[in-house]
Amino acid sequence: MEAQDQALVALGENLQAAGYRFTTVTPKSHLRVNNGVGNERATSLEAVFGWNRPFQRGDIPQRITTLLEEASELEIFEDSVRSKVRFSTLADQLFVHSSFPTESADAVFFGPDTYRFARVLKHALQGLEVAAPFTIIDIGCGSGAGGLFAALQLSPHADVDVILSDINPKALRYARINAALNGIRNVRTVLSDLFDQINDPGNLIISNPPYLVDSSARLYRHGGGEFGFELSLRIVEASIDRLRSGGRLVLYTGTPVVGGVDKFYQALRPVLEARRCSYTYDEIDPDVFGEELESAPYDRADRIAVVVLTLEAGKEAVS
Repeated sequence: MEAQDQALVALGENLQAAGYRFTTVTPKSHLRVNNGVGNERATSLEAVFGWNRPFQRGDIPQRITTLLEEASELEIFEDSVRSKVRFSTLADQLFVHSSFPTESADAVFFGPDTYRFARVLKHALQGLEVAAPFTIIDIGCGSGAGGLFAALQLSPHADVDVILSDINPKALRYARINAALNGIRNVRTVLSDLFDQINDPGNLIISNPPYLVDSSARLYRHGGGEFGFELSLRIVEASIDRLRSGGRLVLYTGTPVVGGVDKFYQALRPVLEARRCSYTYDEIDPDVFGEELESAPYDRADRIAVVVLTLEAGKEAVS
């Protein structure tokens, strides 16, 4: 691990030691809170690394500011400084991710979808047989939160190997730092489009991919295709042949509902039926990203829903 990455790990450890906790909200809520009276400047660690407000060097412990500088993650203005990264808590884990607002093409996002995904994983892992060798593959891992959270749930039962994959090098950097920060062993990060650079089969394949049409084509948000779920469909098609016998795929994604029709499931169902897959498909939030309904292509939709596909490996699974 390079010196800058080691500094970020040390920074996270300092935050943990200080009892730091922060739940990341939607960008709209974040902006509204930061625009509130008295919130122009940070006066606490949560304001610096959660709300991501500018601060004066004397406002927080000097050691933490020094670690930000050593990590090259300190933005310097004429009259203040600001962190280029944020830290969020999920259960007992801490994750570094991109600063607010997440406007750059390679931004690494962490937010409400991450928390919903973690709850889905906790439920989906029930009844899953865990015995060595056991491999978790997180496709489009972003900060690594999904794979590292799943590993924490399973590791008391057996040692697990974790493969965190993404097409965004910055995401893989943060994922490596988060693995070290949370003490998750046997983690490998892979720069890969789906399984292009992954040869291993998985006992548990998980994904929380981008599922919207984003005009800026930001990697964490743009899922491709007419309605944004093209990547989700590709993940399912590619994962079916990569599951070990008894393995499980958990896909958390979004779908537009147009005229009462779930467009993702409409495209997905023939794929699953052709392969005779055993699966469940559940809608877990009926209405997210309502602001997207104001413009194309979602101006044709009734709503955008969050759905979860849980698929069990069949007789064609990898042994």
